Amino acid sequence: MRILIIEDEVTLGRTIAEGLQEFGYQTDSSENFKDAEYYIGIRNYDLVLTDWMLPDGDGVDLVSIIKQKSPRTAAVVLSAKDDKESEIKALKAGADDYIKKPFDFDILVARIEARLRFGGTNVITIEDLTIDPDEEKITYKGQEIELKGKPFEVLTHLARHSDQIVSKEQLLDAIWEEPELVTPNVIEVAINQIRQKMDKPLEISTIETVRRRGYRFCFPKKV
Repeated sequence: MRILIIEDEVTLGRTIAEGLQEFGYQTDSSENFKDAEYYIGIRNYDLVLTDWMLPDGDGVDLVSIIKQKSPRTAAVVLSAKDDKESEIKALKAGADDYIKKPFDFDILVARIEARLRFGGTNVITIEDLTIDPDEEKITYKGQEIELKGKPFEVLTHLARHSDQIVSKEQLLDAIWEEPELVTPNVIEVAINQIRQKMDKPLEISTIETVRRRGYRFCFPKKV
């Protein structure tokens, strides 16, 4: 699971990133609106954690950008503003949660986990196909499919972002802990395993290759 942290207080941002990494999350960090907008444009995130007041913009404005690109990405606003009106404004702008500063880190992690359970890691069901990320389990018309490890994660990530074309680089960033240490052909290997172990025997198509751009989840398209 990848999280983008947007926080202009460098020490706080670093503390949040290091703490989330200890819980197994992959993180990217930004200290301003411009860099955050760049990250949102090139990568897919399961959750974005943004401060409200940024040196070059408004974190709440980033929420609409996040939701336009990927409605399924959870957006959580951090803010020192403790008035009711500000919280309502953030939620109406599309934020999935609003956390007031200062906050307890354990509470922050619990809120993040709850939001991801609600939005990103729950069971994906499309017609007769069910993908359960928590159990690493796939079933089709009641039949369980043997697909584990990275191929399973690639399939799940593409299914979560079924409205998008996802590049090899984005898949590497989202799934591999150290993407710079592997070559893009590992994506091709994972896609091939999905097609051989799942698509071919079931006579379905789940992933299409978009030439020079990446891959897109296409089920329930028939072969």
